[in-house]
Amino acid sequence: MSPPDDPKLLILVGPTAVGKTEIALRVARQLAAEIVSADSRLVYRFMDIGTAKPDRQVRDQVPHHMIDVADPDRQYTSKQYERDGREAIAAILARGKVPLVVGGTGLYVRALVEGIFDGPSADAGIRRRLLEAARSSGKTCLWQRLVEVDPEKARRIDPENLPRVIRALEVFEITGRRMSDLEKASKPLAIRTVKLGLTRAKHDLHDLIEQRVDAMLELGLAGEVKGLVGMGYGETVVVRNSLGYREMLRHIAGELSLKETADLIKQNTRHFAKRQMTWFRKEPDLAWLDVTGRRDPEAIAAEVCGLYQ
Repeated sequence: MSPPDDPKLLILVGPTAVGKTEIALRVARQLAAEIVSADSRLVYRFMDIGTAKPDRQVRDQVPHHMIDVADPDRQYTSKQYERDGREAIAAILARGKVPLVVGGTGLYVRALVEGIFDGPSADAGIRRRLLEAARSSGKTCLWQRLVEVDPEKARRIDPENLPRVIRALEVFEITGRRMSDLEKASKPLAIRTVKLGLTRAKHDLHDLIEQRVDAMLELGLAGEVKGLVGMGYGETVVVRNSLGYREMLRHIAGELSLKETADLIKQNTRHFAKRQMTWFRKEPDLAWLDVTGRRDPEAIAAEVCGLYQ
């Protein structure tokens, strides 16, 4: 199938383990597309097994972008992703190809399509003070404060999501302006967009999560994490906050048996998938494709291409 005369941006999202990678590879072949990853951990080098990163053979078959662009000791921001991702999309379009954005990081997708404001740098003093307030009075106390100064932003943030609540309050304290107002100055991407989400029934997705974690352990996740520690990345925020890596670090430290580690990774992955779905269900103009029980990526890819056309 050749690319259409008026190429649109195709976005394929969904929770971890739903099957995005295999389906996207086949979609890319059918549409003559190049893939732009929208995964906040695939941007980091040396983190391959625990992120289910497409291997070199797969990436040689179809061009991939926004993978391995930063070392784990550097926190790669959503603003950087917006800039670099949009540059990749522009280059793909210039080559007459279809840009296919694939991933499960909702904030990255939003940054690409809607843009995000270039906020002030973090203020360690303000963050410490707000974190202490949360510890002494509870997370809800900070969220209620945000409701008072920026009700629009507060409505879009889960009261339990302390880092985002703190960031919104921090921006208000530094700039004297509401974060919701600053965000409105962002520039949306000037291209028509088709947004599709893959979903599976809970039992089906959980089975695939079990299989994925077992496969990661067999492929050598423990060795990969030991390698990161050996390179000096074991104490970085990126590694210690990454699903699969933080649990394996505890195993390496002797806190958990290998079985306990596997069970914890599976549990945390299920919780993560649920949070991803909560985010994506709030996204406007996102059409859902239920693939429960299906293990036929070629046929699913054909459906995705039909919806894109």
